[in-house]
Amino acid sequence: MENVRIKKVTSVHGMPVYTDEGVYYGDVEESMLQGNKVVAWKVKATKASQLSRLLGGARGVMVPHQMVKNVGDIMIISKSAIPQHDESMAVEEEEY
Repeated sequence: MENVRIKKVTSVHGMPVYTDEGVYYGDVEESMLQGNKVVAWKVKATKASQLSRLLGGARGVMVPHQMVKNVGDIMIISKSAIPQHDESMAVEEEEY
């Protein structure tokens, strides 16, 4: 039987996000809830992150929860969550 650990959603805010290939992606800024389930995470593009290099002027992206592989001391997401310069996923400054 698998051991399931529960974390408070607020404990994940500010957590560094890495891809499953070990690339720093950004930091968790917010969780998006639907009922009592997390459906997505707003990941902030920080100066040293791959996300800031990809997005330019945008401040972050929404990562669907199903792209999250693991949450512990860091959040690990699937490499396929990285936008392929798809501006529709970017969260612009005015909307943020």
